[in-house]
Amino acid sequence: MPTAGADLARRLGPIDATLVVMGGIVGSGIFMNPAVVARQVHTPFLIHGAWVLGGLVALLGAFVWAELASRRPQVGGQYAYLREAYHPVLAFVYGWGLLLVTQSGGMAAVAVTFARYARELGVDMPVGALAALALATLTVINCFGVRAGAASQNLFMVLKLVAIAGLVATGALLAPRHPEAAAVALDRPLSLDLVTAYGAALVPVLFAYGGWQTAAFLAGEVREPRKNLPRGLLLGVGGVIVLYLSVSWVCLRVLGPAGLAATNTPASDVMRAALGLPGARLIAAGIAISTLGFLSQSMLTAPRVYYAMAADGTFFSAVARVHPRTRVPIAAIALQGVVAIVVALTGSYEHILSFVVAVDWIFFGLAASCLFALRRHDRERGGAGGEQAGADQVFHNPGHPLTTILFIAVAALVVANTAYRYPTNSAIAFAILLTGVPVYWLWTLSARRGAPRDGAPRG
Repeated sequence: MPTAGADLARRLGPIDATLVVMGGIVGSGIFMNPAVVARQVHTPFLIHGAWVLGGLVALLGAFVWAELASRRPQVGGQYAYLREAYHPVLAFVYGWGLLLVTQSGGMAAVAVTFARYARELGVDMPVGALAALALATLTVINCFGVRAGAASQNLFMVLKLVAIAGLVATGALLAPRHPEAAAVALDRPLSLDLVTAYGAALVPVLFAYGGWQTAAFLAGEVREPRKNLPRGLLLGVGGVIVLYLSVSWVCLRVLGPAGLAATNTPASDVMRAALGLPGARLIAAGIAISTLGFLSQSMLTAPRVYYAMAADGTFFSAVARVHPRTRVPIAAIALQGVVAIVVALTGSYEHILSFVVAVDWIFFGLAASCLFALRRHDRERGGAGGEQAGADQVFHNPGHPLTTILFIAVAALVVANTAYRYPTNSAIAFAILLTGVPVYWLWTLSARRGAPRDGAPRG
């Protein structure tokens, strides 16, 4: 039986950390989002530039998270940073939003994407049932232990790399090259219109690059986290930048800017141009594998946040119990799986997904700002030495504070732009987050009175 006395086991190495970072970023978006970018800006220079700029923003974030992870190598990642830098209520609201909005909604949408591609490959099951089956299977796999979860996520990540490499190589070697128009850098004069269009092009790019932060959720299960987490973050994000630029390049090479903007399935069109219908079916299988890989990574990482919340006494105590044999928080994993399945079956994922970006980037900016507070805390704790014990193992974000401030500013712009373009959904998202505040105070008040509900922790 699970017990609260067992601890999480450090069984993940640097290769696992790198593949978890890449697995948290690379989903199905890179196979479709190049077309969304091409509809906003219409020259190869601007399209490639959007992917380069998005990669630089992700790299700034990876540098910030690398230092956060080395300073606080604790389970829960962003949850732990917000709790220590500010207040437990802010950390709880982050976990609350993760469970009810960002993580579960994103997983539900990706599971349905998997189901739709699986049906194209001949799997005769309803979309909702197939999505639920995928989520349930990955939930069970992760309950067998962090090594089992990491092994499945690593396998899917390698298969994703093979699918992307196959797309790029096949498009470059076998598909006819699209005749390029005049080699102009800009599709319109330098103006406010160009700036706003470029901002719109960056939204799907930043969404595609999101996910590097989830590796920090596993800090309590990574060997030598002060060394291996920063290394995994930087290598993982750098590898994804190379992958994304390669896909953008081959899509433009085969389809051209206008053809890329006109399609909803750029990867399928590239493979169809190279190999005909068999090529399109081949990339459909690759996209299905990629979605499974993303789901596997999400099921491996996100439940550690709920585990940390329960360990702090602000969530059901059962969620903090670690199985003595598998050494994983089975209840937390099951909770994530059940909520994602419910969202997938009800179909509400379409509404939730539209404001996932806004909620994500609110907490990206807040978590990045934690670096200032944690540096100050460590200086005060270190006294005359200036840093706490183990400071020689701490990764330092290059260019801080300027690079950190720049990342926070980008996060604020993304949130403002999303709220402006989708005011209703953004308002719903913010309302869900705000409900976490009274829930937190009711839960902690109940715990202090010694009468927790449904097994919530005492004291």
